[in-house]
Amino acid sequence: MAAGIPLGAGTLMSTILEGILYGFSILLFMGTIWSLTYKQRIQVINRPIATVVILLWMLSTAHIIVNIIRVEYAFVTYRGRPAAFLADVSQPTYVLKHAFYVLQTLLADGVVIYRCYVVWQSIWIIILPSMLWCGVAVTGVIGLYCASQSGSNSGDIYAQVLAKWVTAFFALTIATNLLSSGILVYRIWSIGNNVSTARATKGSMMPVVRVLIDTAFLYSAVLFTALICFVLSNNGEVVVLDMVMPIVSIAFYMVLIRIAIARNTRNHSNINMPRRTTSEAGQESSRQNSTRPLQVHISQFNDGTPGFGKGNEDELSPCPAASV
Repeated sequence: MAAGIPLGAGTLMSTILEGILYGFSILLFMGTIWSLTYKQRIQVINRPIATVVILLWMLSTAHIIVNIIRVEYAFVTYRGRPAAFLADVSQPTYVLKHAFYVLQTLLADGVVIYRCYVVWQSIWIIILPSMLWCGVAVTGVIGLYCASQSGSNSGDIYAQVLAKWVTAFFALTIATNLLSSGILVYRIWSIGNNVSTARATKGSMMPVVRVLIDTAFLYSAVLFTALICFVLSNNGEVVVLDMVMPIVSIAFYMVLIRIAIARNTRNHSNINMPRRTTSEAGQESSRQNSTRPLQVHISQFNDGTPGFGKGNEDELSPCPAASV
């Protein structure tokens, strides 16, 4: 027996809150598209990232549409028994909206794992995250199947079999996100430190690292809250879980927009740098060749940050410089 707020009230609240967050995500979506295409030729637009951005928008849009349809069914079509309709996990609208959630989770986690591979340039570093990602896919699909096969009389979301798979799905999603984000943040932070040490300047990667940490913490905190509510059979899980859809999109867009801001700031700084004479440039080049302590090979992606672009040809490998 579920506890907490009534299921009908929780559904209304979740739809309203999801709508508010969805509106905010639309603004960030437009900002992200602008940052990816502004002053860019069609040949150099980062198409994989742009595809992911559009897919996230499509999934979150489809999810809120299905949620609105469910509210209409519950309080208009089945107004005599809305709680019974909302508690029936075998309803096609219930299975469909959670299928969108599973797809979005797999897409977002897969992008983070891919970034880890591009930044580290090692297949071994993503073996464990990939195994966890496969676990998320398996538990998500089995959970959807169990829900679709539940009868209307026994279709309680907290039924024993379904609850086990849903709990495993939440736990694996949290583990995948924390592990992948931690690996990615550590690598970018270490590269940024090497670059700032070599150039004796403030690391330009730190703003990106902070955004990655903030978004990973926000996403994991919401998922952990949903997991606790689900384990305690609290209807607050309905509210929290519906909020996850726009939050995932918002977190992804925030990272890309912050990268675009850092890139534009760097380009603006380069434009405003004072010009040096040929003799000054030659003297500085001689000093760098004679006292260069470190070489850091960092391939710049279309959006200006390691691990946020495309192509397996990218390379990040700090290595000591040979003495001259």
